[in-house]
Amino acid sequence: MQKPFAQRLSRIPPYLFSELDALKSRVDRGLIDLSEGNPDLPPPRPLLAALRAALKNPDNHRYPSYAGKIAVRKAVARWYQSRFGVRLDPEKEIILLIGSKEGAAHLIWALGDTGDLIGICDPGYPVYLNQTRLCGATPVLLPLEEKNGFLPDLDLLTRLAPRLKLLCLNFPNNPTAAVAPLNLYQKIIDLALKFNFYVVNDNVYSEIYYQDPSPSILQIPEAINCAVELHSLSKTFSVPGWRIGMAVGNRQVLSALLKIKQNIDSGPFGAIQDALGFALKNYRRLTARIRKIYQRRVEIFCSHLNSSEWQVQQPSATFYVWARLPPAWQNRVRGSRSYSFVLEMFKNCRVIAAPGAGFGKTGEDYIRFALVTSDTKLRQAATRIRSWLRSGLPHRHGDAPGQISKGKL
Repeated sequence: MQKPFAQRLSRIPPYLFSELDALKSRVDRGLIDLSEGNPDLPPPRPLLAALRAALKNPDNHRYPSYAGKIAVRKAVARWYQSRFGVRLDPEKEIILLIGSKEGAAHLIWALGDTGDLIGICDPGYPVYLNQTRLCGATPVLLPLEEKNGFLPDLDLLTRLAPRLKLLCLNFPNNPTAAVAPLNLYQKIIDLALKFNFYVVNDNVYSEIYYQDPSPSILQIPEAINCAVELHSLSKTFSVPGWRIGMAVGNRQVLSALLKIKQNIDSGPFGAIQDALGFALKNYRRLTARIRKIYQRRVEIFCSHLNSSEWQVQQPSATFYVWARLPPAWQNRVRGSRSYSFVLEMFKNCRVIAAPGAGFGKTGEDYIRFALVTSDTKLRQAATRIRSWLRSGLPHRHGDAPGQISKGKL
């Protein structure tokens, strides 16, 4: 008999999007996939040209340095100064990452020990909760409720603050699309310094905004003493497959993160690092078109979906629509309401979204649409859903394609 795997694996459920992939695989054609935040737009052509030029440099095909090229880290520092008015030391306050997901996971491993309490927003990106469980720390959930604008409850955070080791934030938020104001960051940093805990903010959606530009937590002057921020090219420049990002901020935290990286992986591919430098140098002209397309998609999808049966709010940032379930579904008590709705929508409309329960129990009455397909398909998806809801089709019960239970979400 084979020996069992590591016990830590039993602490985490199957990853949400791998479960949705299994469901999607059962449909050959006609499916409109709005489940995963996987950008469909092509990268800007100048960025592709910069990558092609960088590929010709023979030094880029050797092992990269762990922290990243100093020239590229200087480009990150210049971008932070230009975009947020934040000054950073490129040698000690910036590390390049193989995507922000890698950085978030390794940062939690660098800071979390058995018995430590780590604050996790609920609903939230599953990586934070699952990595906290994997490293042996104890997650403490901070509900993001609609009545609070999907922002953390400061009264609850104040009560938890004396026991926290790390607070994980993600604003603009996935999945709710909420944007945190600077005054909230100020209060959180004040608590972190008073009670001696660290803060990480995942700010990968900062450049996908439709009103005022989204802020950085490092715009709070004292934040450098306790906070780190994560960024990525994936959403900003529509290159999720490139796996390139950065962690910036508190140098002690970054030193711990770098120690983990030195013993697990390397820095990003050198040519992609050079492309990052080019992208940040030219970010205004490269991001404007992408942001405009997402804003149009938000307006198209929400305007076509809204009806007397279902009203959804347009987000002010990200390409997500976080929608409370239609009234007829909110009183269901059997099983997961959000997942049942996603299954019924999948079967009746051939449209798939992410169930809110997959992001945490506070998301149970919501679903998340990722607007990562064409204007035409978004109109089709909204029209199909609206017609289905108006038809008054019976709400079927039980498992459906995929046989995924609430516990697995």
